[in-house]
Amino acid sequence: MKIAIASDHGGINIREELKQLMDEMNIAYEDFGCECATSVDYPDYALLVAEKVASGEFDRGILVCGTGIGMSIAANKVKGIRCALVHDVFSAKATRQHNDTNILTMGERVIGPGLAREIARVWLETEFEGGRHANRVSKITDYEA
Repeated sequence: MKIAIASDHGGINIREELKQLMDEMNIAYEDFGCECATSVDYPDYALLVAEKVASGEFDRGILVCGTGIGMSIAANKVKGIRCALVHDVFSAKATRQHNDTNILTMGERVIGPGLAREIARVWLETEFEGGRHANRVSKITDYEA
């Protein structure tokens, strides 16, 4: 599995925690920034990661901003992306099992680093269940087409 990860200025600390987690889990990733604490535009980072995932260059993506809302809105504009804003472990698992999400978004101003790590771990380890859920996901991809 190869992960594309990025944040805006509001998500730098959690992004660093998640990179450490992926190192511990031996998951390959590429960090697409940002590298500053000054204000940047979240769509620049969300769209970059979403395009990399949609193209198949990366299997999944993780985005972090202040709330996670802006990043998730932007990422979901890219065809083929199923991005979920998650702030609890149950939803992280369910969104992989039932929705086959390929991008996870979190908000650094909403959750702390420990919870972010646990959410990401569960999301990275959980597989899509398929079955009745595959039909539902295909309705979304059919609509997109």
